Amino acid sequence: MTAAPSRRSLLASGTAAAVATPLFAGSAAAAPSTRAVGGHGGRPVVPGADVAAAAGWRMLRGRKVGVVSNPTGVLRDASHVVDSMAARDELRIMGVFGPEHGFRGSAQAGESEPEFKDPRTGLTVYDAYGADGAKMAALFRKAGVDTIVFDIQDVGVRFYTYIWTMYHAMVAARDIGASFVVLDRPNPIGRRADGPLLRSGFASGVGLKPIIQQHGMTVGELARYFNGELLPQEGEGGRVELEVVQVRGWSPRTTAQQTGLPWVPPSPNVPTPDTATAYAGTGYFEGTNLSEGRGTTLPFQFIGAPFLDHHYSDRLNALRLPGVRFREGYFVPTFSKHQGKTCAGVQLLVTDPARYQAVPTAVAMLREAMRYDDFAWRKDADPKRPFWIDKLSGSPRLREMLDAGRSTEEVTGAWRSEVRDFERARRQYLLYR
Repeated sequence: MTAAPSRRSLLASGTAAAVATPLFAGSAAAAPSTRAVGGHGGRPVVPGADVAAAAGWRMLRGRKVGVVSNPTGVLRDASHVVDSMAARDELRIMGVFGPEHGFRGSAQAGESEPEFKDPRTGLTVYDAYGADGAKMAALFRKAGVDTIVFDIQDVGVRFYTYIWTMYHAMVAARDIGASFVVLDRPNPIGRRADGPLLRSGFASGVGLKPIIQQHGMTVGELARYFNGELLPQEGEGGRVELEVVQVRGWSPRTTAQQTGLPWVPPSPNVPTPDTATAYAGTGYFEGTNLSEGRGTTLPFQFIGAPFLDHHYSDRLNALRLPGVRFREGYFVPTFSKHQGKTCAGVQLLVTDPARYQAVPTAVAMLREAMRYDDFAWRKDADPKRPFWIDKLSGSPRLREMLDAGRSTEEVTGAWRSEVRDFERARRQYLLYR
């Protein structure tokens, strides 16, 4: 019987060079049983959680573990990682920390589950939604943890809140002297980087730090970027002891549909990988008085309002935007904007994911919607930053350029240099080529 490696040998530093290779190489016999479906070079795609589980969670033995997760933290057999960990007598799971929508996923957008005792595992589940680093640190101390495990499926966009839950958890772990483990998962929309950079003064729960809108990184890669670029500037500075358990067999060119992995909705309004593909751009419509499809079966793919008509789809299709078509569509939201009213608009259909450009497409959609007199930007309760679109886009620039009648090319060209700079900055933190 081979002796288990020491924890120190398994843990890498949080610098740019950290965890450049999978941590649990193991043997063929130890690997999860999977079928190769669209992985890189024909290999099966194996998320970090399955890699760690196949190794018996050995890097967590002897540790006091807290888990930040939600319903997406599943193994390939669809069981949850927390259930897998809790079933092992040699592991000490001190608590679970639920983000927006909650650990078990029972809450809607902007909501969370209050602290409760999980009936399946008996573990205490703490409400971590909206918690900053200091509050998260208090929750970690209350639970008595010394190691934090993060396992949540992200969708690759700055205004999706889970990455900021991860950031606060990293800060908190650093500040209490705990280590931080990311069980990595594929980015469902790939490596493409696009969209504006968040500007100083526009930080919020939908964008905390200056990264671009479509960051093109996995949560593991993003954790490395946070640790190398942002945590040293946070509070008293310094990095967290960071470990990333990498995905095996995945290429950023592989779409979520091609991985063969089960898709668990990371939130109620991202029911499919197609939703995630569209959301990277059509999330902008949350900042308008148009429905973004909440309350329908196709959120972020249905876009419309009672004041639109069939000309909207005609004008969008006439633009011949790459990799996308627009079907004239009508829908009645069961909740959220225009609840119970018939909305005219479009169903966004991605015809070629490799050519589709989510952010420029959404800018073009906004420009065409602004032809209608009843179009309006959604107001926020924040008197200093009164437009929600400014928080989503990271500054007033998008709104002001569209209000001034600037073309899609001019608007998207305004952030081209920001994208190039971000691509250079992120390069050293990437794990998958």
